[in-house]
Amino acid sequence: MTRRAALFRNGRNQAVRIPREFELEGTEVLMRRDGDRLILSPIRPDRLGALLASWEPLDEGLGEIQDLSPPSPPDI
Repeated sequence: MTRRAALFRNGRNQAVRIPREFELEGTEVLMRRDGDRLILSPIRPDRLGALLASWEPLDEGLGEIQDLSPPSPPDI
């Protein structure tokens, strides 16, 4: 799919209005140049981090942990 879009100025920055059919997910993008192309890649939200941050901390401890280290080899 190809479509023209106008460039415009927003203060000292150049901007482009992205049509709905090209909308990107999220609120930030990574931007890089490839020759004369400008490539925008969405930064995916940290869904796992957000999920873990939403959980309440556990009040219970881990309890006693048995040491299961292998025995030391005998001295020769």
